[in-house]
Amino acid sequence: MAARQLAAGRVALCCWRRAYSSAEFLHRSIVPTMHYQKSLPRLPVPKLEDTIRRYLNAQKPLLNDDQFRKTEELAHQFEKGIGRELHEQLVAQDNQNKHTSYITGPWFDMYLKAREPVVLNFNAFMSFNPDPKSEYNDQLIRATNMTVSAIRFMKTFRAGYLEPEVFHLNPEKSDTQLFKKIIRFVPSSLSWFGAYMVNAYPLDMSQYFRLFNSTRLPKLNRDELYTDEKAKHLLVLRKGNFYVFDVVDKDGNMLKPSEIQAHLKYILSDNSPASAFPLGYLTSENRDTWALLRKDLLDNGNEEALRKIDSALFCLSLDDFPIKDFVHLSHTMLHGDAANRWYDKSFNLIIAKDGTAGINFEHSWGDGVAVLRFQNEVFKDSTEVPAVSPQSQPASVDSSTAVQKLDFKLNDALKAGITKAKQNFDASVEGLSLNMIQFHEGGKELLKQKKVSPDAVAQLAFQMAFLRQYNQTVATYESCSTAAFKHGRTETVRPASIHTKKCSEAFVREPSKHSTEELQELIVECSKYHGRLTKEAAMGQGFDRHLFGLRYLALSKGIALPDFYQDQAYARLNYNIISTSTLVSPAVQLGGFGPVVPDGFGLGYQVHDDWIGCNVSSYPTRNGKEFLQCIYKSLEDIFNVLKGKKVGS
Repeated sequence: MAARQLAAGRVALCCWRRAYSSAEFLHRSIVPTMHYQKSLPRLPVPKLEDTIRRYLNAQKPLLNDDQFRKTEELAHQFEKGIGRELHEQLVAQDNQNKHTSYITGPWFDMYLKAREPVVLNFNAFMSFNPDPKSEYNDQLIRATNMTVSAIRFMKTFRAGYLEPEVFHLNPEKSDTQLFKKIIRFVPSSLSWFGAYMVNAYPLDMSQYFRLFNSTRLPKLNRDELYTDEKAKHLLVLRKGNFYVFDVVDKDGNMLKPSEIQAHLKYILSDNSPASAFPLGYLTSENRDTWALLRKDLLDNGNEEALRKIDSALFCLSLDDFPIKDFVHLSHTMLHGDAANRWYDKSFNLIIAKDGTAGINFEHSWGDGVAVLRFQNEVFKDSTEVPAVSPQSQPASVDSSTAVQKLDFKLNDALKAGITKAKQNFDASVEGLSLNMIQFHEGGKELLKQKKVSPDAVAQLAFQMAFLRQYNQTVATYESCSTAAFKHGRTETVRPASIHTKKCSEAFVREPSKHSTEELQELIVECSKYHGRLTKEAAMGQGFDRHLFGLRYLALSKGIALPDFYQDQAYARLNYNIISTSTLVSPAVQLGGFGPVVPDGFGLGYQVHDDWIGCNVSSYPTRNGKEFLQCIYKSLEDIFNVLKGKKVGS
């Protein structure tokens, strides 16, 4: 009898362990996470003549005839001379490094060698939609649920259970249990081809490991990326104070959600005053300045505290105020109060007093594809299977021993450095305007009915708006992922074209001279051309990264910079006054970033089924509010024309 009871007890314990361990994962993919990674195609180096042709096409709308002739001459000289030599060297180098892509090294260098502050210049944000169950939008509940879901994501990824990221062109064939059961047995070296046979395109997942336990470390001249996967603690910031506690035990199991809730409750109820010298401001500094101050911090006995910050899973920022409106939301998530951020962490999960949540992420380690996947999974998991509810009670544990508050030893030089960093930060943020619009007279559904690309229409509206506001066409950047290739990053789509210029001029300057049918044709032309540019960019056939790689190669070999790169037109094309990025996701309410040049616009936009949203950042040299009004008017005109109406006055 005793033996039977013991056996039953063992079975029950096993079942409990199995149930508990499955609660530690988001899901268990049939296909291992990195199954496709080995066989991903390599990012192609475009043909030099194609790159020059595409480059000149992008220059046409920006230059007058004389300027264009000069630029064309320099481009063809480059193509036949030094450019050809550099191209051949780049191809040879690429052939010797088949484990990666030709852009990986130069792109990391571009980010890590930049000395400007990461905040406003590089870090971007995406804010979560509210939890559909309003009572779950409580700061403590949401912070607990999102932290638990983030840990579950990390564990699922590291165990190889996370569903591989795949772009399905024919989901009825490829996104099925049957296909997954078959493809898992195809060797990794061939698996990509198996997916390709059913019109599915696996994406590069090499960036994902940097999501957790990772930080960008400031160093003189070039920063470093640091990752310590052994660390088990979370970093929490509140009122500029730093707290850490373990969220994973020595066996790799996640702490019970009720214990995480108890520790977060303890931090939220800590009535310590706001930090007098908040270290977070240092991460908003010029990188060389910050590197020198970090060395002072280390020399002053703060090595252990900094190691805790750098190796933490991620940074959870708990803000002490509710969000007032969308503009306040954008400011909070894009820069907020630097006292309560560590901008160098791979990401900060920010949760305001009213439970509004968002992510601010450092850009050198990776792109939006990895961050968006993480956000989608965390939102879905934390809202559909929340770990705690409003009725949950935090565990009865001694948080005062589990939670460690980090103390820093600061000398006068460090205090002065923090004070100066705060002054610089406040001055840069003070000059930043954020404005937004929602256009509710149409969206993706109507545009697809009219057989025009939603993205092309949005980009056309931006061109039209800038022409209306400033009477000119300027260099425009649209980010496009090249994650379909091994170690792909991004490529640039150049939305300002001779087609958008012609169409914009027709709408803005002389709408009465054109019939509605003619204007419709001009929109269709723009859509076709934009579609082609986007497809080329996604397939690694843009021109920007290729020219960047050739320039990087010339500089690294000590070759005098070719005349082609010294052309004013080249500099102007790479001075992106309109910088744009788009994403649409059920998890994301809003996204944005700072202008990439002092007199530019940073434009985050979303084309939904029946509405379009735009979020614009700008400095005092540009009027973001007026630009948005011009975008609204342009969208109104485009949609009217597509519906067969005349352009409004």
